[in-house]
Amino acid sequence: MPAQRHLHLGAFMRPVSIHTGAWRYPGAFPDANFNIAHLRRFIRKLEDGKFDAFFMADHLAVLNMPIEALKRSHTVTSFEPFTLLSALAGATERIGLVGTASTTFDAPFHIARRFASLDHISGGRAGWNIVTTSNPDAALNFGQDEQMEHAARYRRAREFYEVVTGLWDSFADDAFVRDTASGLYFDPERMHVLDHKGEHFSVRGPLNIARPVQGWPVIVQAGASDDGRQLAAETAEVVFTAVNSIEAGRAFYADVKARVEKAGRSRDHLKILPGALVVVGDSLDEAREIRARLDGLVHEASAIAALSIALGVDASGFDPDGPLPEIPPTNASKSGRERAIALAKAENLTVRQLAQRLGGYGGLSFVGTPQTIADAMEEWLVTEGSDGFNIMFPFVPEGLDAFVDKVVPELQRRGIFRRDYEGTTLREHLGLPRPPNRFFPSA
Repeated sequence: MPAQRHLHLGAFMRPVSIHTGAWRYPGAFPDANFNIAHLRRFIRKLEDGKFDAFFMADHLAVLNMPIEALKRSHTVTSFEPFTLLSALAGATERIGLVGTASTTFDAPFHIARRFASLDHISGGRAGWNIVTTSNPDAALNFGQDEQMEHAARYRRAREFYEVVTGLWDSFADDAFVRDTASGLYFDPERMHVLDHKGEHFSVRGPLNIARPVQGWPVIVQAGASDDGRQLAAETAEVVFTAVNSIEAGRAFYADVKARVEKAGRSRDHLKILPGALVVVGDSLDEAREIRARLDGLVHEASAIAALSIALGVDASGFDPDGPLPEIPPTNASKSGRERAIALAKAENLTVRQLAQRLGGYGGLSFVGTPQTIADAMEEWLVTEGSDGFNIMFPFVPEGLDAFVDKVVPELQRRGIFRRDYEGTTLREHLGLPRPPNRFFPSA
């Protein structure tokens, strides 16, 4: 018989809750997204719950929404990921630390150096969430009048990945001999000069930092477009995705795992973790009441803004009580637009209804008791809908505490989630191999 599969759990922590009404919920910390004391509390609780990783998403602009919606959003301010994760590394011992860095608006040398540093500082717990950045307002912050075309962003991302991973392999693991007797600090024969010259980048190297503890920090990707799936199959080790049903999850899982194998990789070396908002109650009715109260805190302006972002077009002029009109392709996230359109069609939603759903959180959610939530997660796991989940909490601290204190023990009781960490690095948590150095394969 095949070995029993085990869930992997990440915590989506920027914003600390994805739900627009989270900061207004009674008892929630309104400033949780930008309060280091709160964030230290959250990550320590997650580590107590044996989570694989704390995921710090990032945006390179204030979200592109009307000011009437923006002024109600708790996402308007947050810490820069590397600064925060470096601070949290010192407050924890085992939990992984995953941060977003854009391949469109940064340089490969900077990203390689920052993640290598975080990996050393944390003792091998760093993960790089590769994003291509679809927000058009981000382009304006980097001297560009408009966003780079979708396919071009992914071509750049592929080359960016090659440069960063090449820089991580600048030194063999045994390059730094530090022989005080002879005065030899490192062996030049164990250093590689990358000398990359490509379509988008010219990078000499080597990286001025030792090879990361994990060889490479774990490569994480989010997205569901065809370009995104292919990039993930070729490069990623964890995929954060957005699917709204177990059927969609199984289809995504089968497609991406098949692409992984076609790329010559082991399907076990890529973990697929859909995002899931989890609302825990002592009864099903209580959980539903919590979700309804939370959704009721979403302002109409935020709802329309969320719909506009998802579609990549201004939805404020749509007939609120009519069906969603035909939406043309844009340079915004294709997968986000397609999910919104599919949701409207599947449930025959008006523009107003769709906006209200997306304005709170319109993605996959588990609303129920610890037992019913564990039932659903176990079904996703054993039927290959996912390898686990990137958990989104409805509000903090109570929503996070409820998951760790009530759902995690139920998952452990069933034998599908760890009772303790198996190792010290994020790769060990995820069951991923340490990549060999491409320039010093025997090292």
